[in-house]
Amino acid sequence: MSTFIVSGTAGEPAEPPLPGRARLPRAIPEDHGVASAGLLGMVDAWESAGLRVHSVMVVVRGAVVAEGWWDPYGPHLRHDLFSLSKSFTSAAVGLAEAEGLLSVDDLLLDHLGGDLDRTDVPPHLAAMRLSHLLTMTTGHDVDPTDHVFAQRDWVRAFLDLPVEHEPGSHFVYNTAATYVLGAVVAEVTGQRLLDYLTPRLLEPLGVVGATWDQCPLGRDVAGSGLALTTEDVACFGRLLLLDGVWEGRRLLPEGWVARATARHVPSSNDNVDWQQGYGYQFWQARHGYRGDGAFGQFCVVLPEQDAVVAITSGDTDMQGILDGVWEHLLPALAVSQASPEPGVHEALVERLAGLRLDPPGAGELRAREVPEGAVAWSGRRIAFEPNPLEVRWAVLELGEHSDRLSVAWGRRTYTLDLGHATWAVGTMRVPGARRREERMAASGAWVAPHTYEITLRRIETPHCHTWRLTVDDDVVRVEGEVDVAFGPTTMPLLVGQFAEDVAEPV
Repeated sequence: MSTFIVSGTAGEPAEPPLPGRARLPRAIPEDHGVASAGLLGMVDAWESAGLRVHSVMVVVRGAVVAEGWWDPYGPHLRHDLFSLSKSFTSAAVGLAEAEGLLSVDDLLLDHLGGDLDRTDVPPHLAAMRLSHLLTMTTGHDVDPTDHVFAQRDWVRAFLDLPVEHEPGSHFVYNTAATYVLGAVVAEVTGQRLLDYLTPRLLEPLGVVGATWDQCPLGRDVAGSGLALTTEDVACFGRLLLLDGVWEGRRLLPEGWVARATARHVPSSNDNVDWQQGYGYQFWQARHGYRGDGAFGQFCVVLPEQDAVVAITSGDTDMQGILDGVWEHLLPALAVSQASPEPGVHEALVERLAGLRLDPPGAGELRAREVPEGAVAWSGRRIAFEPNPLEVRWAVLELGEHSDRLSVAWGRRTYTLDLGHATWAVGTMRVPGARRREERMAASGAWVAPHTYEITLRRIETPHCHTWRLTVDDDVVRVEGEVDVAFGPTTMPLLVGQFAEDVAEPV
């Protein structure tokens, strides 16, 4: 389980947290030489393969020809970008270089090695340059990120690590290296990475309300943690396509995009689109180049087709998502003019407007039938045995239009509204998390006579949590899982019993 507080009305969308605005013009695909059938085929392919895509926006020749969000995700919501954040850090390095604050050829220790004994620095660390951080060729034998991020001072932890190979000779994907790049930018500018980028890049692109996770010492994570809307990502991709010029104004230094997106080093991976080489925090691809992040966050730039594809997702099959773009969208972009097929564009519009990730029970005629005996334990306290999650008790209260789960976690109590075969949309507060407020959607349904399933979509992230409460006489077992995660996806089993007392309302 998670710790959270939810506010919102079941079945009704909450008010958008961001003002936002459409910054890119909209157009019919065929008017921009794009076949609607290819766009429709891409969406169908993703759904047929069971890929959990959350949003897509396709920009061709400067206009959005297709856009869609799988409900309960929406255009006003930011989405965690994970390693797609790295491409924005690359932009910050380019800007700082243009302002004369650094050079990519600078030695790392000339910026962050002030407290080191320079007479005793290992030679490979002494030889490490910012360009090596940019290209993930720091010389580390394996990715040091988990070790670095487990410490309080991430820069110091990075500098203390052994560097087994000569910098520039060995590619290892390394989020800690990007964090250190961000720390260099913060050092030379005297600002948070986000604050430095905001007036130079984000505000001119019309980005509102961007957030960036921070390390224990208050630096932006740089290699991950940036959250933007889908259109924000699409605008960034369009900026890259135009060599850093936006609405006639140069935002990125001339030539930086070409340098950053070139193939600087070879890369290796089990998936073919991650074998095409790496630039300055950008991946080369079989077609064009891209920034990407874990679980399917993409900014795909196709210079030959004058196109950008922005995608957010919550799936581990990132290659499968790209394959849908190559196999269906790319052929639709290969013609100079497209004649609309009768009814296809209308079908595309209807399809995109009806995209949904439904909760359990949605559309079922008997979705809200409550099993016999369940009402008897509605509102009763479930006292749990000691467990690693420190969940002490829970209460499920069944209601006419929504249910409510109350959970005593540690020293506090949290409540969660659950829609009936629909989403209850509201705000989630996660105590102790770097970002305390999250938008979320939750639902509850009976999936078996004695099993109640809770689905929680954290709709500003890729993550969807599922918990199943199974009642056997007075014993309650709670099994939980999350669909995507960097670690285990299965939660520890909770076992409890109904107590005689009834919990006080929260």
